[in-house]
Amino acid sequence: MRRARPALPLLLLLLAGPLPAGTAPTDPVDECQQQLPVARSVVSWIVGGYEAPEGAWPWVVSLQVLRGGVRFVHLCGGVLLGRRAVLTAGHCVDGRMDPCSWRAVLGVHNLHKHSRHTARRRIRRIIVHSEFKRETFENDVAVLELRSAVRYSLFIQPVCLAPAALVPPLENSSDCYISGWGRTSEKGKISPVLKEAHVAILPSSLCNSSAGYAGLMSDKALCAGAWAGGTDSCQGDSGGPLVCYHADTDRYYLIGIASFGVGCGRPRYPGIYVRLSQYRKWIKAKLLLINQAWSPPGTALTVLLALGHTLLTHLL
Repeated sequence: MRRARPALPLLLLLLAGPLPAGTAPTDPVDECQQQLPVARSVVSWIVGGYEAPEGAWPWVVSLQVLRGGVRFVHLCGGVLLGRRAVLTAGHCVDGRMDPCSWRAVLGVHNLHKHSRHTARRRIRRIIVHSEFKRETFENDVAVLELRSAVRYSLFIQPVCLAPAALVPPLENSSDCYISGWGRTSEKGKISPVLKEAHVAILPSSLCNSSAGYAGLMSDKALCAGAWAGGTDSCQGDSGGPLVCYHADTDRYYLIGIASFGVGCGRPRYPGIYVRLSQYRKWIKAKLLLINQAWSPPGTALTVLLALGHTLLTHLL
């Protein structure tokens, strides 16, 4: 027999409506919402490619470092996970752990010309995976906590992380994309405008063969690009997203972030990406940590509303 549940939290929830803005969701990993403003027809690549439509990838973040104490310059890509959290590669912040030397720029298309959709946020805290190894790029993940929350729009949205039991698995997908402001050629310059590429997820057995990376890839990495070369991420794209489209849910899911590679666009050396399915628990723990730090002072009403929200979620 099912035990009767307290009615007061649910009653307060129904009377009060949705939880106040800024209240931590039940599962911070599932905060994503996709209202994409443009249709995609991608025939380009980041190295030597074309620019993405404005607003095409609303979760892409430009992570910029202060140079000479006077101006910020783009260094790495990042991915918006929530109102106050950006995911990036651990090697991007290695040796640059002072939050005051960083800022995140969101909703931007041209780095030299910010629009009314652009938001700039300074960094409050940098959290690098405790087992990150700079020599091998193992556990190459970090989360940057923003000093203040961002407001979501068509041009600023959190990415969706792939559920553990998603069918079919996206790591075998042929409909995947990378984006960033990195170099347009191996010895080229950083791109001022956001670029995108359609990439294939390649078998680890191929990428890790003696003809390729010869065992340098771990089982926590993905290989994406083109075996023949020409389509790749490059310097400045590190930490940026590798997303795949899932037709059944009509969503793009983040499955990797750019980590390392040999050159840019070289044959037999596709880009290596962090396999984020291996880090879901770590990411969730860091998001909970950040959300708890920003929770409003506890009041009886706030607690009851939160309980009611959880109860309603389970009932529906």
